[in-house]
Amino acid sequence: MSETAERQDTSQILSFSLNNEEYGVDILRVNTIREWTNVTTLPEMPNYFRGVFNLRGTIVPVIDLRERLGMPHREYDPTTVVILLNVQYKSNELVIGIVVDSVSDTHSINPQDIKDTPTVGDCAKIEYLHGLVEIDKRLILLLDMTKLLSDKQFEHLSALN
Repeated sequence: MSETAERQDTSQILSFSLNNEEYGVDILRVNTIREWTNVTTLPEMPNYFRGVFNLRGTIVPVIDLRERLGMPHREYDPTTVVILLNVQYKSNELVIGIVVDSVSDTHSINPQDIKDTPTVGDCAKIEYLHGLVEIDKRLILLLDMTKLLSDKQFEHLSALN
C-alpha cells in the first residue's frame, strides 16, 4: 500500500482522561483546548451543565463530562481542561465545551481497528460510545458527541449558539 493510501485509511483522535479511563474524540471535531476557567451559570440546568462562556462572540455551553456520564465529582485542578468541540446537530454546527480530567495525546488509528461497543443490555446506557480502539495495550473509549445529549437538550443548546 502506498503511503498516500495509508494516510487516507487513518484518522486521528484526541485522547483524554476521565475517572482513570481513557476516552477519545475525532481530532477534526476539536475546536480548541482551554484550561478550566469559571463560567457563567444559568438557572435550572442539569447538574452536569456547568454554564456558558463567550468565545469570540459565540456563547459556548460547558458540560462536565464526568457528571454527565454518572461518575463521581472531582475537584478541578491544574490538569482539568475544557475541550471545545464542533458538534453537528441537524443543520447546525454547535460549539460545546466538555470538562475532562486531563488531555492525554493524539493517536492515528485505522477505522477497521475500531471495535464495536459491547452489548450490555438494559443495565448500562452507552449509546454515546462510537466504539473502542486498542492503542499500546490500552482501550480507548471513542465518544459520539451527537449521542451524548438528548434532542431536547441539543435544541436548548442550539438556542444559545
